Amino acid sequence: MKEVKRAVRARTLLQRESLSASEVSLRSRLIQAGVFRFTPYMASCSVALYSPIGNEVATEEIRDHALRAGKKLFYPKLGREDSLNLVRVLSAEELRPGRYGILEPVGVQVMTEQDQDGLVVFVPGVAFDLRGNRLGRGKGWYDRVLMRLRDGVRFVGLAYEFQVVGELPAEGSDQRVHHIITEKRIIDCNGIAPRSGVTS
Repeated sequence: MKEVKRAVRARTLLQRESLSASEVSLRSRLIQAGVFRFTPYMASCSVALYSPIGNEVATEEIRDHALRAGKKLFYPKLGREDSLNLVRVLSAEELRPGRYGILEPVGVQVMTEQDQDGLVVFVPGVAFDLRGNRLGRGKGWYDRVLMRLRDGVRFVGLAYEFQVVGELPAEGSDQRVHHIITEKRIIDCNGIAPRSGVTS
């Protein structure tokens, strides 16, 4: 299983990192436009985003829209021993480079149980399959964060179309996403993903 994951990660990362800046910008705009057609996001009270690294799908337009719409907005923040928490931001100026150079909140207001009402979590990934299985950056940070969130929270992968593969091996600790949004489509994985029975 680890060898398969390693091979898929290497192959997909090579393709992603070969994208030009203009291709990343264009595809990211199309994907973010898809988010604005995604009913669960538009109806959400709280949103968790990631700060992209390398050629990951950009999220700035979602960030700005969420803030204008008055949604509670959260980003991952690394703590001691590489623990990860979702911390609220009130403006883009509250994001600063963290330990690994990734933008993260400067604040300390950690997401509460109440904040998870109507929460949509956008997650990055190296690859996804139609069942919602996700291949991440390899550290397991997001899996541990998502595992702590309660049932009913929506997990949404943002990916380029070529990052959606036929099938990914999954381990017990891997957290599936409920939807995947690419530059071409919105994929509903809810028929198979086990954490939520709700549909869009």
